[in-house]
Amino acid sequence: MKVAIAGYGVEGQSNYRYWSALGADIKIFDENTDIANDIPNGVQSELGDGVFQNISGFDLVVRTASLNPSHIHTDGKIWSSTNEFFKQCPAPIIGVTGTKGKGTTCSLIAAILKNAGHTVHLLGNIGVPALDILPYISEDDIVVFELSSFQLWDLEKSPQTAVVLMIEADHQDVHASMEEYVQAKANIARHQDDDDVIIYHPENTFAAEISSQSPSRHKKQYMKLSGAHIVANQIIIGDVAVAEVDEVGLVGEHNLQNICAAITAAWQYDPGVTAVQRAIREFTGLPHRLEFVREKDGVKYYNDSYSSAPGATAAAIKSFTQPIILICGGFDRGLDYSQLATTVAEASNIKKVLLIGQTKQRVADEFTKISFTNFEILQTDKFIDIISLARSIATPGDVVVFSPGCASFDMFKNFQERGEQFKQIVQGF
Repeated sequence: MKVAIAGYGVEGQSNYRYWSALGADIKIFDENTDIANDIPNGVQSELGDGVFQNISGFDLVVRTASLNPSHIHTDGKIWSSTNEFFKQCPAPIIGVTGTKGKGTTCSLIAAILKNAGHTVHLLGNIGVPALDILPYISEDDIVVFELSSFQLWDLEKSPQTAVVLMIEADHQDVHASMEEYVQAKANIARHQDDDDVIIYHPENTFAAEISSQSPSRHKKQYMKLSGAHIVANQIIIGDVAVAEVDEVGLVGEHNLQNICAAITAAWQYDPGVTAVQRAIREFTGLPHRLEFVREKDGVKYYNDSYSSAPGATAAAIKSFTQPIILICGGFDRGLDYSQLATTVAEASNIKKVLLIGQTKQRVADEFTKISFTNFEILQTDKFIDIISLARSIATPGDVVVFSPGCASFDMFKNFQERGEQFKQIVQGF
């Protein structure tokens, strides 16, 4: 078999290892010429601009997740590691998608099922590449898979349990339109069987649209009676009270939704109340997702660097009742900031908004349109100066929330670097 590896980052290298072990004749394609030294000795490669436009003579062209299938011109079959994993995986898969909350929800599902005694493999953007784990999975295990629109673009097999969280505009610099973004995500449901399960957000129209494309006879809404929901400070599923809201270790209303989605998904495997209770008590969140960093001089600092879309920042704002100094802005992907501006203006606890990065003027313009003036456009890109200004504004009882609502690429390599720098600076106060 002749296989083209299209894109040779972390996932592409995993793809190479997998198909190389199968004895495939491999050639590597990547537009980034800087990866030349990473290519194994003796392996053919073609690097530089436009190399994906003419990949001919291969049985499979295995794309990296972020590479749009429409950007590949080939006479072979376009494939992905996600497609290969779903085709070969012997265990049932719980797949989770949405614009935000995927990682948290997946981690909670995995924690519940592990507490119940299952062997669980947590895959996607959270862990190691899926194909590297495939040899270690047995049919009695359970896979929990975080699925982005990039992984779902051309997926040909849907998970047995699909979870669709809140969907909002995102990745519009990569997807041709919001419709393409939603339809890519719809592959999580489109190829299900009628005995499969789909769990979806109770109010989001895009999630409902995706659910409608599933042939499943078992459709459940979390935060509603058909799934886990909240009644009088208790989290209930079916007729069972599984936990008190006060026991939850996560901050924010959006995380209560994520918890209910996770319980609804895990409940398909009868984990029992004790496993659920332990998971939601002990789980305090993933790094860079509204992560508590420290309290200094009576002020609490939160790192929400994973926030790369306006809706995530809006959710962060709604998570606090204390006065907020919000640091917001970043790489401009052409997203709409009008709803975020409205959320900020309507929040009675916004003490100050500090705008940074490429989007600072765009967000400021949205504030001006609705006559919100309690913001400052910062001209510096020095992160320590930005955070120090927030510190100087804050008084005891306030929270400083770094929730950019934008990608990181104007000032940082990725959201992880951005969040780690925020934490290092705050820890150094």
